Amino acid sequence: MLKNYLKIAIRNFTRNKVFSSINVAGLSLGLTCCMLIVLYTKDEVSFDQFQKHKNELYRIQATMPEENGTRTIGSSNAIHGPGFKREIPEIEDVVRTQSSSFVIKKGGELLNEEILFADDNFFSIFSMPLRSGDPKKVLTDIHSIVLSEELAEKYFDTKDAVGKTIDLKIEDGFESFVVSGIAKNCPQNSSVQFKAVLPFKFQEARNWTDSEWLGFYMNTFLLLHNKADYQMVSAKMNRIFTSKLKEAGKFDDHAKRITFGLQPFLKIHMGSETGDLRNGLAHGSSPVYTYILSGIAIFILIIACINFVNLTVARSLSRAKEIGVRKVVGGLRKQLIYQFLGESFLLSFVAFGFAIVLTMMVLPTFNELANKRLALSYLLDTNLVAGYLGLLVATGLVAGFYPALILSGFSPVQTLYNRTRFSNKNYLTKGLVVFQFALSVCLVIGTIVIYSQFKYLTTKDLGYSDKNLLFFNVGRGGNPKMDVIRQELQNMTGIQSIAAFNGNYNGTGAKIGEKEISFGYIGVDDNFLKTMEVPVTKGRNFSKSYPSDPMQSVVVNEAFVKKAGWADAIGKEINFEWKNQKMNVIGVIRDYHYASLKDTIKPLLLTQDPNYRLGAIYAKLDSRDIPATVKAIEKVFRKHVPFMPFEYRFEDASNLKRYESEAKWREMITLAAILSIFVSCIGLFGLATFNAETRVKEIGIRKVLGASVTSIAALLSLDFVKLVIISILIALPIAYYAADSWLQDFPYRIAISWIYFAAAACLAIMVAVITISYQSIRSAMLSPVRSLRSE
Repeated sequence: MLKNYLKIAIRNFTRNKVFSSINVAGLSLGLTCCMLIVLYTKDEVSFDQFQKHKNELYRIQATMPEENGTRTIGSSNAIHGPGFKREIPEIEDVVRTQSSSFVIKKGGELLNEEILFADDNFFSIFSMPLRSGDPKKVLTDIHSIVLSEELAEKYFDTKDAVGKTIDLKIEDGFESFVVSGIAKNCPQNSSVQFKAVLPFKFQEARNWTDSEWLGFYMNTFLLLHNKADYQMVSAKMNRIFTSKLKEAGKFDDHAKRITFGLQPFLKIHMGSETGDLRNGLAHGSSPVYTYILSGIAIFILIIACINFVNLTVARSLSRAKEIGVRKVVGGLRKQLIYQFLGESFLLSFVAFGFAIVLTMMVLPTFNELANKRLALSYLLDTNLVAGYLGLLVATGLVAGFYPALILSGFSPVQTLYNRTRFSNKNYLTKGLVVFQFALSVCLVIGTIVIYSQFKYLTTKDLGYSDKNLLFFNVGRGGNPKMDVIRQELQNMTGIQSIAAFNGNYNGTGAKIGEKEISFGYIGVDDNFLKTMEVPVTKGRNFSKSYPSDPMQSVVVNEAFVKKAGWADAIGKEINFEWKNQKMNVIGVIRDYHYASLKDTIKPLLLTQDPNYRLGAIYAKLDSRDIPATVKAIEKVFRKHVPFMPFEYRFEDASNLKRYESEAKWREMITLAAILSIFVSCIGLFGLATFNAETRVKEIGIRKVLGASVTSIAALLSLDFVKLVIISILIALPIAYYAADSWLQDFPYRIAISWIYFAAAACLAIMVAVITISYQSIRSAMLSPVRSLRSE
């Protein structure tokens, strides 16, 4: 019996190659999407699950006041963890981490590496396995260092590097550190990431740490006793913090609004913004991404299954006689249901095989878009294998159950006399088409909006010129040869202008009258504004003609003036109480976007305070021979900065990199829109076929009465165009709401234009008409003799 069913199924598939191929293609696409998203979701939910103390580990967070509310950061100070541990018995242990960039000598080559400082219990608290070395001892000596396998291979060409020495640039010279352990490369599903670890005690020995209770610049993790209530621990932390500030006489209005809390370690991956993942933490994510991708994948699979139903039912009339004969010779309805379900499972199995191959082919591209390193080996998991088998069974049942019921229910008398009919009022099928195209139109509009917003972000006037603007450091904390370097570069062919500044837009605060405001604070030279092409709107720039400028004068941006509430800023006084200094505003510059367009322009103050040592350079290059100019700059750099690698960036490329997330989502949503339209067109094609099959006699009569092929094709297409128009009307308000909600996260955004909706509507109608036209024209061209000869 089973062998007979298999023969009939294969014969049926080969006779209807087009429809079988469409079914397999639709199901394969749906299954591929589900496989990719299962891989993605498995990776997301597996983050940090391997950590031994995952349920007892917490990161200290601080919530502090801002102009428009509060902000929570995952940063603390060197004193917080040990200070809390001494007074809170629920805290079993503390580990602090802080990243810093170091120059490492490799033969005659100098390289920059990000190295993590950590307490000596780091490898005991975190389950980051060591390939060699004792977890409790590898960080006890302040001149020891633990390398990852990757870094050991890079510097020693072997993973067995324990006992070897590596030279790090410390201040003005190099110091040797002994490799005390080799750590296995950090798992890709770990929030803790590092390439090398130095003892935190080294920082303490050099007095590099800050022991102020109001400092926030590193990560501190607390290991609580397994029965401790972390919310109660948070309350105790706040009481201790208040007590310490009162003892130091620093419990002012600002400090009163700062509160501490604890973030469970397992919530760091999906509960932290990317900018808050520093000092040994990386790979932040949002559960929203998982929900969206899972929703799209499930939708495509469901639509593919229902398209299978549409196509099977649409072709059922061609098998009506087969069903009638089977019933006449004694075939039971149950046997027919088994047969059609078997065909469904066979088709699903074939689609499943194609889906595995397709997943292997597109996985590298998906990894790039999702910023993952997923592999099909992830599928070799008992739960996942069971899940995929369940998915295969569910797909087969969903796709085959309804057609099996319909086909097995045909009356043998009706089928043998060609009197089988379907009602044209197939509301379920038509409703499905509306649903399909509504979501497709939403995705198309989403794609257009994301493309438009991305173009806006990458082409908007930033208030300064980032074209051919080269940035590089010549010494963190300043370089005594800065004037010499600038002079040599300024006289070089290919360079239009040179400017020096301190390299970071640091945050600070000052008093204006009785009002205290916060702002960005950078040290610059006289050429900074010229090189950046930022105009002075009022007053003047710094000038060597005014010797008092470095100690008495500042330049502010328009956002600063607005926040200070000044009508005219020139001559106004700013009181820097923290350095006991008052300075006067000599100029106002136009606002420029020194940060991402995801953030509003903040108040900014420029100074020439000699205590603010300049260690970075902007070079404005001409366009004639940029590679040669960069090489010439590197030559000057190596001459004056021999103990640092020459690392540079172009500002336009750096600005573009800020929107990598939007670029990846643009590609993902575009792909989803294309897939949804394709799968929706399969459903529409099935419905067109179904309609043509049920109206074949009507078409014959119309042709006998003189109707043209064009008029019949238009008649058959009109009903479907109506469905698409209904879907567009449903999709427009949903798409507008979704697009507007997404754009709310951007302070600088596009206006949602009606053109986006018109373009999506036209595309949907055009694709629908093209899909329908093939079957409509084919049916309209049939000979009326063939369709009416049995009447």
